[in-house]
Amino acid sequence: MPNSLPTADLLQDVAGYRAVARRPVARSAELAGNLRHIYQAIFTSDFDRYDPAVVRRQAPYIIAELFDLRVELRERIPDWQARGLMRQEVQTALRDCFRVIRYASDMVGELMGGFARLGPGDQPHRAFSGPGMSTLVSRRFETGGPLPFQSGDVVLMRGLRHNSAAIARIGDVDSQFSHAAVVYVDASGEPFMVEALIEDGSVVTPLAQSLSHGIGRAVLLRPRDAELAARAAALIHHHVHRSQAQGAPIPYDFSMQLKSYKRLFCSKLVRQSYDLGSGGRIKLPTYPTRFNANRDFYRRIGVKTALTFAPGDLEIEPQFDLVAEWQDFRATARVRMQDMLMTKLFEWMEHRDWRFREDWPVILVGVFGRMAAQLSDRAKSLISDVVPKIPPHMRRRTIATIAMLHRTAEPLLGQMETLEAECIASTGRPLHPREAFAFLETERRNSGGRIGYLVGPKPERPKAANVRTANPVPTDAGAVTPKM
Repeated sequence: MPNSLPTADLLQDVAGYRAVARRPVARSAELAGNLRHIYQAIFTSDFDRYDPAVVRRQAPYIIAELFDLRVELRERIPDWQARGLMRQEVQTALRDCFRVIRYASDMVGELMGGFARLGPGDQPHRAFSGPGMSTLVSRRFETGGPLPFQSGDVVLMRGLRHNSAAIARIGDVDSQFSHAAVVYVDASGEPFMVEALIEDGSVVTPLAQSLSHGIGRAVLLRPRDAELAARAAALIHHHVHRSQAQGAPIPYDFSMQLKSYKRLFCSKLVRQSYDLGSGGRIKLPTYPTRFNANRDFYRRIGVKTALTFAPGDLEIEPQFDLVAEWQDFRATARVRMQDMLMTKLFEWMEHRDWRFREDWPVILVGVFGRMAAQLSDRAKSLISDVVPKIPPHMRRRTIATIAMLHRTAEPLLGQMETLEAECIASTGRPLHPREAFAFLETERRNSGGRIGYLVGPKPERPKAANVRTANPVPTDAGAVTPKM
């Protein structure tokens, strides 16, 4: 009979992860092995080993230690690059590590806050504000006062909609970020955000306004070359502000191609800023994202490249330092479940040949959404639950795909949130990602080959209905093992 009393010390376990991170390495295989060890130790950890009351009491220290671990790994990237260790296996393992450590920190923060959640109509705090451990600042950049932004800083962000989760998970490595933007501070000290938005194209926005726009998590990165950063920010600000003033904002680039700056997506704008600021010497990112599978989905949303610059690529960019991270612990559970949900949907598309299938309501959403781009705000509001604002150049098929993604994911998310509430009530802990993945696999097996607008190549025979519990059955042996 298993021991029913929790015996492990999470704070001590985190110290063990940091010890592994500090092991000296001479080869990339060693480094990748250490990083995978940390990842697996966290992903396979059984929450029942820890006493929730003890974790809640130690939460501020655990969160701080996990953040210090991320900073420590991040600060070693330039050295690993100089030593030739940043090969593909290390890049992947490092991204996996950052993601799983952040999820662990989120869950501890949720426990610390009594599992408070955003209610209907509630908005997250403005990024880099809020109570308690919301904002974590690297010791090198701690001032004891409000977090100072500088020209050339880059902010990574994650929105709360399903399409944000899809953007974060669209490439060959899962990320937690759907948007990137450049900070510009004018001569009077007023900070602005220069960014490329799907709805509006490239714009200059007051920083506080941009950071208040439905964000669940954010990371502040700072270039190591301050002069280059200031020059890059000034040049991209001038370029974008001028296009706005002329009434012709630079349109959003759905192709995700890096060639030409006639159209921009969010991280391509960051690329252009540092291209301009360095006189063409710096072409971000150092370690790009690849599109290796799921071609049907990519075609639907307009992607026309196999190599791109995703926001999450900046997580391992050697030329930037990690200054601070922020999260609203009332929103992190939803963001985490969206991530895992999107991981599974993409896995089914990539490895099981599931495809989105339009019906007449979705076709009409695409048609009227495309028309709404040229009509009044009242007309646009008819589909605002799916696409809040339709850009004039968004294709009908892209609008329809976003609608299908939203309407497929939302019911599953609701079930996952119910499942987690049951888990919290019965065990005092959040739903483990393994349990979330297992639930989604069970839903797929029992679906008859269709979940929402996502349809398998052949109808799968439904199995007998099962009663969901706080500890769902493991995924079937044929499933691809998902990553947290």
